[in-house]
Amino acid sequence: MSSKTKIVVLKMKEIIYTAIFIGFAILLVTLLLIMFRPKHGTASPDSNPASAYVPGVYTASLTVGNRNVNVEVAVDAERINSISFVSLDESVTTMYPLMQPVMDDLAAQILSSQSLTDLSYPMETRYTSQAVLGAIETAVEKARTK
Repeated sequence: MSSKTKIVVLKMKEIIYTAIFIGFAILLVTLLLIMFRPKHGTASPDSNPASAYVPGVYTASLTVGNRNVNVEVAVDAERINSISFVSLDESVTTMYPLMQPVMDDLAAQILSSQSLTDLSYPMETRYTSQAVLGAIETAVEKARTK
């Protein structure tokens, strides 16, 4: 019996490189499928600006110390009309004197740009501004159409 035995020598480095290449190829194909698949039933919020909001007055609560301060946002179907505090207590105004000026500044910026992004505020009032802006964002989210 004469059988020819063949011995195949594979270097471990070649096997590892091949496995890594196959892994990258699978990853690339997966990413391409995810990126270019059609998106069904999703519409961007800016696709129909005429019906961006449900008209009405929406409120959100902001806790300052041990008191709640309500932020009121009035909108119509296409724009934000006003932003203000509802019955801001005198004790809150005394203890937190930056609340009303921050609200006035943010409201003016939002009403002029009709956007909650790219707002500017001084570094001295950043924490107060962020807290007030969070309450405004909550009220505006309530007003957005689904």
